[in-house]
Amino acid sequence: MISQQTDVLTLAANRLSSAESSRTPCAPLSDILPAQDVDLAYQVQNINTQRRLTAGHALVGRKIGLTSKAVQAQLGVDQPDYGMLFDDMAVPDGWEIASGRLLQPKAEAEIAFVLGRDLGSEHITLADIIGAVEYALPAIEVVDSRIANWKISIVDTVADNASSGLYVLGGHPRRLSDLNLRDCAMVMTRQGQPVSTGVGAACLGNPLNALWWLAQMMVRVGRPLQAGDTVLSGALGPMVSATPGDVLEASITGLGSVRAAFAKES
Repeated sequence: MISQQTDVLTLAANRLSSAESSRTPCAPLSDILPAQDVDLAYQVQNINTQRRLTAGHALVGRKIGLTSKAVQAQLGVDQPDYGMLFDDMAVPDGWEIASGRLLQPKAEAEIAFVLGRDLGSEHITLADIIGAVEYALPAIEVVDSRIANWKISIVDTVADNASSGLYVLGGHPRRLSDLNLRDCAMVMTRQGQPVSTGVGAACLGNPLNALWWLAQMMVRVGRPLQAGDTVLSGALGPMVSATPGDVLEASITGLGSVRAAFAKES
């Protein structure tokens, strides 16, 4: 039974990694993994995480997804999910993203936290979270899916590293003491026209709540957050499509702005 399960997990991981390397989206994992089996989906994610680490990539943080109650209800879950951030996923503010680098990109405006302390205790409080955050930045997460046409279930997105792609951070860090994260307003524009709006409270009531959830989860799974890690805390507003030639800019009260630019097709 263990061998059969291992084969299933490897098959699912291979399908996703092949889609990534071939630049061709794949079919959903519903013919491989049981519906709603999130634990198995995280095991698939971990296989491809280990492959990337073995290949020489560095783990530099995490991303939190499904922080919207409406999206959770849509996928039939009652908590967020998480994925890994690697060194090659970071894009400087405003730099063009090559048109062939991602498969089906979309974008979300988020608050990123950079940690100044480890969060390895089994008993993490919100006060610990606040004390561990070195600074916050505006961020755009450029999400992507290896699953064709974004036909995803909770199992698909978890196995697929929480539908991670790339991320862009703003360049002016802010201390938490200077911010009101629950009430901060976000506006994302495309070529200057608003395409997404939201507030900090849309992210589990407060982006710090999302970070608290993640820190506890990472201790449980044996990958505790460490000083220097970057955490994308979850979308403040609706996800929007990203097409070649787009320039998306997110402005967040107290944090300034950040831009994700998508190169035109050659």
